Amino acid sequence: MIFTGHAPLTIDAKFRLAIPAKQRALLVPERDGNAFYTVPWKHQRLLIFTEASFIALTRARAQSLAPSEDAEEGEPDYFGMADRSELDSAGRIAIPKFQLELTGLRSDVMLVGAGQRMELWDRETWEQGMAERFKRLPSTMRRTESKPDAGAATRKE
Repeated sequence: MIFTGHAPLTIDAKFRLAIPAKQRALLVPERDGNAFYTVPWKHQRLLIFTEASFIALTRARAQSLAPSEDAEEGEPDYFGMADRSELDSAGRIAIPKFQLELTGLRSDVMLVGAGQRMELWDRETWEQGMAERFKRLPSTMRRTESKPDAGAATRKE
């Protein structure tokens, strides 16, 4: 499944985020799982993966019984800050308060499609930077074309 587009959203007082119908319509529980994983990330962002995608990316990285030094250092941080949340009957996921505090995200956010995942951005930051990101898009895509990023989710930066 590929997530595209962007949508302005609001995180409610109970730290819930309504996943838009456009994205929910793409979900097939037998293929994608019944939940989303959220991971706090740099630059005031929250990464959002379907359950199946998160598990698949995690398995793709697990190629050894003994973790490398980088994995040994980074994986507890990454997975310790990740959280699983099932969609409620209204199509919302709960975002842990600590993730919002770590990223500095407030109630006004932008849900952005990022291919295999979605990202939650501060709405003002997304809107103010859109023209500059558009200008850089061709060179950014050329740099990433030959570099598959399947392991980016757990890479330490």
